[in-house]
Amino acid sequence: MATLYTQQDKNVRRTWLLMTTFLVMIVGIGFIFSQIYGNPNILYIFFAFALFMNLYSYWNSAKIALRVSGAKPASEAEYPELHRIIENLSITAGLPKPKVYVINDPAPNAFATGRNKEHAAVAFTTGILQLLDRAELEGVAAHELSHIGNKDILVSTVAVILAGFISLIADIFLRSQIFGGGRDNDSKAGNILMIVGIALAILAPIFAMLIQLSISRKREFLADASGALLTRYPEGLASALGKIHTYNRPMQKAHQATAHLFIANPFGGKNIRSLFATHPPVEARVKALLVK
Repeated sequence: MATLYTQQDKNVRRTWLLMTTFLVMIVGIGFIFSQIYGNPNILYIFFAFALFMNLYSYWNSAKIALRVSGAKPASEAEYPELHRIIENLSITAGLPKPKVYVINDPAPNAFATGRNKEHAAVAFTTGILQLLDRAELEGVAAHELSHIGNKDILVSTVAVILAGFISLIADIFLRSQIFGGGRDNDSKAGNILMIVGIALAILAPIFAMLIQLSISRKREFLADASGALLTRYPEGLASALGKIHTYNRPMQKAHQATAHLFIANPFGGKNIRSLFATHPPVEARVKALLVK
């Protein structure tokens, strides 16, 4: 029977799987590059850089996620109520109090990040602090702390860097083909390798997006349930999700690479990005919370 602890173990395994998949994918792209340009050193460079990025993402991805989102440290003097909520819930959950950040954005949203519970952070937009009452804000905070307790944050935070880097490699390759072209482009073999390389470069961001999708959807239901148990008031989180969903406008600094971190889709509304949404439907989440 699955328990919270088996889910935590799964998240640890998913982190290793994600990092291994990234390594294999980058080495594969490096192999294509080396064949197209006739330089085996390219493969070695890609392999070394993939190892570096895995290590870098483990240690620094949380800082980058916070920076990309425009998060700033929230002082206790300016946000005493938010700090009290986080501290009380952390004690209840048996977790160290995470660092608290605020994002200056009218769109209501929040996320948790970090490599483990000792190095975790939670961030809330100014919009969510203004929109929600205390019970609703407690529900959101409990949801984010549950991500920390469930060990979701490492795998989701590492995905920020790795997915973004895959997209960057694809963009570099496509630009190199447009402005420079590959070696032996006139030969049949060269043309085939170039086509394969371009196809791989186009597919790489899609693979990165699929990685994000596989991480996010089920973990949101688990964090909702864990957060509801933490506050003993599922109606608070359900009401918060409803208000966030009703706002229906995107965040000012919404990024595809960090979208899966947030409690709700940062792009808002129904658009082409919603086809690849990293979150389950709000209606389904609210229904699950309110089931007696």
